[in-house]
Amino acid sequence: MSIAPIVHSIQVKAAPARAFELFTSHMGIWWPKGQTVGKNPHTIIVIEPKPGGDWLERDDEGNETRWGKVLAWEPPSRLLLGWQLSTQWVYDPQLLTEVELTFAPAANGGTIVTLEHRNLERFGADAGDHVGKLNGGWPRQIANFLSYANAQS
Repeated sequence: MSIAPIVHSIQVKAAPARAFELFTSHMGIWWPKGQTVGKNPHTIIVIEPKPGGDWLERDDEGNETRWGKVLAWEPPSRLLLGWQLSTQWVYDPQLLTEVELTFAPAANGGTIVTLEHRNLERFGADAGDHVGKLNGGWPRQIANFLSYANAQS
């Protein structure tokens, strides 16, 4: 079974290097509190700036909930994240789908940010239903990033 990737693009006012930095270093600010997988609302979302780095959220009590790992760190143009959250929204080290973000200069200034979540068939028997949920969630999160990035530019 093959499932088409989820793809969403936006254009932000910031230059690629700034857009990359706002996405990766400020995710805990623009990602809404209470819309993550941890037991408590996050204080910070961490994307360690290196291949093999962790991708996780941390709450006020210091509890960490892993989301996955960094597969490629190529500022200012590309970030490849390994999404390791199951269809039950629980970290699964055996699962790996990919979330690739590209940051390309826009012709009229700013940056075109494209998110592609792929290898979705790896979710297994529940993939179809889960992809529907992801396809509903990613547009909201990218819209949150758009608003935040434009306010910071």
